[in-house]
Amino acid sequence: MSSLPNMNPPNIDTQAALFEFLLQMGDNTLILGHRVSEWCGHAPVLEEDIALANTALDLIGQTQLWLGLAGEIEGQGQTADNLAYLRDAAQFRNVLLVERPNGDFGNTIMRQLLFDAWHHEMLKALQNSAEPRVAEIAAKALKEVFYQFERSADLVIRMGDGTEESHQRMQASLDDNWPYTGELFVASVSDMALAEAGIAPAADSLKAGWDASVNDILEQATLKRPESGYMHQGGKRGIHTEHLGFILADMQFLQRAYPGATW
Repeated sequence: MSSLPNMNPPNIDTQAALFEFLLQMGDNTLILGHRVSEWCGHAPVLEEDIALANTALDLIGQTQLWLGLAGEIEGQGQTADNLAYLRDAAQFRNVLLVERPNGDFGNTIMRQLLFDAWHHEMLKALQNSAEPRVAEIAAKALKEVFYQFERSADLVIRMGDGTEESHQRMQASLDDNWPYTGELFVASVSDMALAEAGIAPAADSLKAGWDASVNDILEQATLKRPESGYMHQGGKRGIHTEHLGFILADMQFLQRAYPGATW
């Protein structure tokens, strides 16, 4: 998708749809950022420890922008911090892929690749959004995500086409994460409304670009793309795995225990 049509400013119904979409974008980066941050101090080598920490910081920084705009669009005085720390699991709109446990290093990088390939396509399209503030955030985030995607692709190729053990581990990680990728391209009612308004791309319009990127990387990594089959979904509707509850219990504890606390 090269461009999005120019439309009139969103009406009240589109505003509600935009709020939901901004939650999706912010929740994806928030939850994945938290997952990646769990590697801090535990990565296999110091260089990767630092790189993963920086990736987590970039994702949390993007969350601040998406959720900050969401609070503004909603118009009820909520800040990015309110939305991050004071919602329950059923109110989160992230895809299931990003809340899955890290597993080993290879599994974390494979999950990152599959998300990065989608994230890159999404942000490229959002640069042409009819909502200027969305386009501005997308342009800023794209610079960071380009690097993240390049890095995750390089690591998947190196480990996939590495030793026999690393190859087997990466194939197992691919097979394990694959059934969670379909949700990335399933449109919610809000997604469809925003596509009509030219604010966000149609969810399925990103699939061709994602397929092309992922297929090329997997070929270089000598990994076999899994067959299409059943795909897990529900995150965009607030139906999550048990893993999200554990993430929120950890992430939200301080604010819940000491409401309004500041450093």
